[in-house]
Amino acid sequence: MTAITRDSLLTLEAYSKIRKTSRAGAIAHRKLRSVQLGEHITLQFEDDQTIRRQIQEMLHIEKIFDEEGIQSEIDAYGPLVPDGSNWKATMLIEYPDPNERKRELARLIGVEDRMFVEVEGYGRSYAIADEDLDRENDEKTSSVHFVRFEFGQAAREAILAGALVKLGCDHTNYPAHVTIAADTLASLAGDLK
Repeated sequence: MTAITRDSLLTLEAYSKIRKTSRAGAIAHRKLRSVQLGEHITLQFEDDQTIRRQIQEMLHIEKIFDEEGIQSEIDAYGPLVPDGSNWKATMLIEYPDPNERKRELARLIGVEDRMFVEVEGYGRSYAIADEDLDRENDEKTSSVHFVRFEFGQAAREAILAGALVKLGCDHTNYPAHVTIAADTLASLAGDLK
């Protein structure tokens, strides 16, 4: 996997020139790599392209052009790029109604640790969540978590060979599972090479 470095990013001026024309492609790529789990949880699986776009957006919006500022954004988002043995995702818990959201986030404490990927013929790979900082307290969980799913060599080979893969959650208050669509799985398999 290629690391994101200052030299591999576009300058503010160069990014500004392609920002609007590349937006539709970035949205399509993000959609391809998103998996809806039940009605209220979405996992957006990250890769070099999604994280590179995120960093470029932050630099653009904040008008960051100094070396230290650029490196700070790389340090913040770079760890979300998969490294060949895993999938990394931004997990979004979405309830449009604020009162329902407050109630459900209280009921879903620990949900991020109950997320799993199950490769056909292999056991569940449970999420390693929020390695950067704790995102919940005794009263509620956060509506955004960062999760990582690690795979052994045999499971990786099975995914690359086309095995069926499910995303699921076995939290008491949010039991759900879904088979990852073939086109999404093909994109995610690229993270394991």
